[in-house]
Amino acid sequence: MKLINKTLEKDASGHITLYPEELEDMWHVYNLISKEDQIKATTIRRLQSESSTGSTTSQRTRMVLTITVASVDFDPQVGLLRINGRVTSENPYVKMGSYHTIDLELNRNFTLVKPEWDVIALERVNDACDVTKQADVAAIVCQEGLANICFLTQHMTVVKQRIETPIPRKRKGSVTNHEKGLQKFYDQIYQAILRLLNFDIIKAVIIASPGFVREQVYQYIFDQAVKTDNKVLMENRSKFVLIHSSSGHKHALNEVMQDPAIQSKLADTKAAREVQALEQFYTMLNNDPDRAFYGINHVLKANEHGAIGTLLVTDELFRSADIATRRKYVDLVESVRNMGGDVRVFSSMHVSGEQLNLLSGVAAILTYPLPDIEMEDEEEQEEAKQN
Repeated sequence: MKLINKTLEKDASGHITLYPEELEDMWHVYNLISKEDQIKATTIRRLQSESSTGSTTSQRTRMVLTITVASVDFDPQVGLLRINGRVTSENPYVKMGSYHTIDLELNRNFTLVKPEWDVIALERVNDACDVTKQADVAAIVCQEGLANICFLTQHMTVVKQRIETPIPRKRKGSVTNHEKGLQKFYDQIYQAILRLLNFDIIKAVIIASPGFVREQVYQYIFDQAVKTDNKVLMENRSKFVLIHSSSGHKHALNEVMQDPAIQSKLADTKAAREVQALEQFYTMLNNDPDRAFYGINHVLKANEHGAIGTLLVTDELFRSADIATRRKYVDLVESVRNMGGDVRVFSSMHVSGEQLNLLSGVAAILTYPLPDIEMEDEEEQEEAKQN
């Protein structure tokens, strides 16, 4: 993403013009846009005109419109971002106050106007425009007959291709059909790797599976690379890491990312840091539960005591349509940072973010135990019942 223009006032209102260049940029934009923001962008509208004879004709006209956001829909697989809202700027073709849907496109400027650019939104812009933070890990999570080829970018886990191939069972005295089915399955994975992976960007390729499937896939890939003299694959052989997983489904990525071999390989990636932070939280919850809390009420109480060492929070909470709710989480982040705490904003498009969402989307590892928090909460609930 390119930052084209940035104009902010002292009261934090203002507008920023951005130029999205790739799929992940659309994810950033989706997280930036809130209800009641304004979007100015090029769009297409079908206009109808009536001739003197009463016949009507319609034509698609490209124009620049500004709308006040009412709703936002995002399809992460294709990067389609649709913003619906009321037209708020004068236009010769469209009436003020009428509804229009803008489809934001790659490689086309748009301007986002906000009544307040808070710290989370500005960090999101800085992250999106940092060219060093691009897609860096590919993962092939597989089992016999099933493979999910995923990209782990800084903020998303995207399934680029799902491969399902029926594998005939071994029959007594003959394994020919079974072997043919496996060869076809491995070749589909190999072809997908050739088509999807850019080794100039990819730091590591994880092959994960139960049993020996990963070894067989790996062997097939490099047997084919030798046969076809594929120098790119051979030069990048060291980037491949083989890891055990319980299944070939996407959710198995979470256990894969916790493997020490993967942690060392991916030490500098955001996805790995998120998994490490979540693992530390679970370890603390098991070993010293008075230093690990989740749920907004308990986390806010811990923050009042200045006890939060690490705050874990999903980006989904900052997309709340309710301004007061969003403000509450932004204030929490700023407060923890001001007291020297570490803040990890998890992407809800990563497996680790999905896990954190199961814990209400916010959790904290404390610097010292606070056994009274749950007791205080119970006392407050009891008082509320009595009142």
